Amino acid sequence: MTTTTLQIQTDIYTSRTRQRVMGILFLLMAFIIWGFLGRSVPAGTITTFGMTPGGIDATIGDWELPALATMNTLALLSAMLGGYQLARGFGSRTNLLLGVVAVFFIFSFLTWAAAGKSLNLVGLLNSSLSKAVPIALGAMSGLLCERAGVVNIAIEGMMLSGAMMGALIASLTQNLWMGVLAAMLTGALLALVHAIFSIKYMIDQIISGTVINIFSVGITSYISAKFLQVYQELNNPGIFKPWAMPILSDIPIIGPIIFNNNMFVYATFIFLAAIHVALFYTRWGLRLRAVGEHPRAADTLGINVFRTRYMAVILGGMMAGFGGAYFTLGSVGRFDEMMTAGRGFIGLAAMIFGNWKPFGAFGAGLLFGFADSLASKLAILGISIPSQFLLMAPYVATMIVLAGIVGRGQMPAADGQPYVKE
Repeated sequence: MTTTTLQIQTDIYTSRTRQRVMGILFLLMAFIIWGFLGRSVPAGTITTFGMTPGGIDATIGDWELPALATMNTLALLSAMLGGYQLARGFGSRTNLLLGVVAVFFIFSFLTWAAAGKSLNLVGLLNSSLSKAVPIALGAMSGLLCERAGVVNIAIEGMMLSGAMMGALIASLTQNLWMGVLAAMLTGALLALVHAIFSIKYMIDQIISGTVINIFSVGITSYISAKFLQVYQELNNPGIFKPWAMPILSDIPIIGPIIFNNNMFVYATFIFLAAIHVALFYTRWGLRLRAVGEHPRAADTLGINVFRTRYMAVILGGMMAGFGGAYFTLGSVGRFDEMMTAGRGFIGLAAMIFGNWKPFGAFGAGLLFGFADSLASKLAILGISIPSQFLLMAPYVATMIVLAGIVGRGQMPAADGQPYVKE
């Protein structure tokens, strides 16, 4: 009884502390919008937001907003939410309100950056979605592995190798789908190696993943320098062209962003829904999560822990290989050394940010993609903010999440722990 009482008191204290912290955070965002952004913009300045991506006929007119009034309004709304949070709190809706205030802050920043100029807002969102695709696929790869209890930091190497093999096989066969298949099989093969090291021989999973990453960098750089750069016909696969879905692509704003993309974007949405349903609404998903939470109990109930982990890691490898194929077959149309540029590691950060859940990981991937796209847009607008600071933002947000500001993450209990059958 004493323990229960102490736990309840601790939870109440934590809740009140978090209520105050979040309220102060809302007020701080409001102050930044008003004090730093709004006060640097002259009255009467107009911000123009383009509402149609480039290359598509305009379906809706541009937005022209009074910059100062827009920022002051958003600052006032954020301050009101912060005051209410301090006084009474939003309870279980606090995270939702944090998202709302974050959107106010980002929109205010965009309004300030484009004050007196024009920024294609829909084009920015469309670019963010495209850049988020490989990150989201990497996050789902890590999610499949870690939900079964196997840490996979080799996603970067699997994506890099998949990108190279996808370009090579597609160039040889003149078939993009064969390139995608080759990329997925490459990811599966490297995942099998990681699974054997981690599950059968119980080698430290971080070391196993690091070895695969180093191997992938070396072998892809060698093949690229020795063959792909010398014989250009081996590095000219082409790319999947965007396909506009009839009717849906004509929806204003949303249509051009979501329904006028290439195969990889559509596949990401399909994988996202399929993995979510499979993990949380099927017997297969229940068993996989049980293996990642309490493998001994799962084994007692007749679940084959080793087979389940092998299957999860190989599926994760195929997902990483598919994500790697995006770089060569869905974006650039050729392979270059180190072209994944750490997207596999960013995918792991997105997975943690998303609390080991598919939709959360996808949302985190969008955040990273938005920061990447915004850095490019601000450079075009001539904003004197180093792009490195913008690229730091998602990582700072990840550290905030890990610190428990928006709630504690729920990592699988047996994540990274080898299982020894008695």
